[in-house]
Amino acid sequence: MIPVILLVVFLVLLSAASLVSALVSAPGRFLGNTLWFVLGGWTALGYYLVGAFLCLTIVGIPAGKQIIKIGRVAALPFGLEVQPSPLSGVLCTLGNVLWAVCFGWEMFLAHLASAVACAATIVGIPFAMQHVKLMAVCLVPFGCAVVHPRSS
Repeated sequence: MIPVILLVVFLVLLSAASLVSALVSAPGRFLGNTLWFVLGGWTALGYYLVGAFLCLTIVGIPAGKQIIKIGRVAALPFGLEVQPSPLSGVLCTLGNVLWAVCFGWEMFLAHLASAVACAATIVGIPFAMQHVKLMAVCLVPFGCAVVHPRSS
């Protein structure tokens, strides 16, 4: 139980470090991530906890890694992009089908409902766009990469 708690604390500190670096590089991103985290992004801690718990078993490590990836996007989504990984193959496709059938569709529908609710107001449109990003990674997490876009 102690290793799980330490892993969750590490992931929270990693998210906090990302938030501080965002303040220095892009104040708009910082404001968006801060509002997101305060108003509901803290639910990413649940993703981190479930991912850490699944990583305790050998069989659950692939799913645990994907849930931690979802938690990373759910914690601080502003300034992140979800892109297809060039190394995805047959196993990623099989993992995505299994994921989507078992529980990916539930997370997809939850973020779809949140996106529609946020888009109902003009102020919530940026948050709705982040939920759309989460919809993609929740439905097919295998074979996608969460990256910081390059500044030009």
